[in-house]
Amino acid sequence: MVAIGATAPDFSLPGTDGTAEGRRTYSLTEFRGQPVVVVFYPGDNTPVCTRQLNSYTQDIDEFTGVGAQVLAISPQDVVSHEGFAEDQGGFAFPLLADVDKAVGDAYGIIGPLGFYRRSVFVVDGGGKVTYSHRAIAGLTYRPTAELVQAVEAAR
Repeated sequence: MVAIGATAPDFSLPGTDGTAEGRRTYSLTEFRGQPVVVVFYPGDNTPVCTRQLNSYTQDIDEFTGVGAQVLAISPQDVVSHEGFAEDQGGFAFPLLADVDKAVGDAYGIIGPLGFYRRSVFVVDGGGKVTYSHRAIAGLTYRPTAELVQAVEAAR
């Protein structure tokens, strides 16, 4: 389990941002120097996940206003992510595929039945975790204002 103050586990995952150029491998280290909001969500096309990612997309200016990059990760593959994003009119950040759940495991967000727990981490520009939240039931998600405040506090 990743603790606040620890170095965030690096990852390289296939993903998509809805563009041809954006279907590529993303790594945490490529965003070094800026804060990253790493959002783990259980599944594409599920009610709470859909509301969560649409909310963050609507509020993307708040994230970019504090210089933060949002990366959303779930265990579905890139093809599923592309369909999900298309159904929703696109998201303002990449969706990454952790099909083997290795990244979820490294961050300690896998629940007792092997499912992703809805979780979010703020990683500062130096690669340290400055905020973490792991949901128990996952029926709600952290609001944008709380995450933006966590990014600001990490400066």
